[in-house]
Amino acid sequence: MKLSQRGEYALRALVVLGQNYHQDVVRIQAISDQQNIPKRFLEQILNDLKSGGVVQSRRGVSGGYRLAAPPDQIKLAVVIRHIEGALAPVGCVSEKFYEKCSCPDESRCAIRSVMKEVRDAIVKILENTSVAELCQRASKLDDDQLRKLDFII
Repeated sequence: MKLSQRGEYALRALVVLGQNYHQDVVRIQAISDQQNIPKRFLEQILNDLKSGGVVQSRRGVSGGYRLAAPPDQIKLAVVIRHIEGALAPVGCVSEKFYEKCSCPDESRCAIRSVMKEVRDAIVKILENTSVAELCQRASKLDDDQLRKLDFII
């Protein structure tokens, strides 16, 4: 699995929405400015996340986006599968997006065996990590960075 720019932007947008979950909505311009994501690209990504049931939107002057569920109930695996497709590094080990490989015998393929372990590790992490946990990590990293910049002369 390789996370594309689109996938990364989707996760960054979800961090902003997760951190502002208790607000009514977050304007797309605010997300764009905070995460340095081109607004037009962000609109496409958020519409895609809306079609996947991850976010909701409200139109109009006071419109914007919000998470469709509490941040602790949205798992990264669901988001990435919706945006990117398979979590597996190769199609022949994917459980949800299986593709036949070119090796003569899948059951005896050493490469496939290793890639299945890689897939299992990726799936375990992403299915056990929520948007809430991603937000907590973002906040902790921000706090750590501020502490590093705090000095007394």
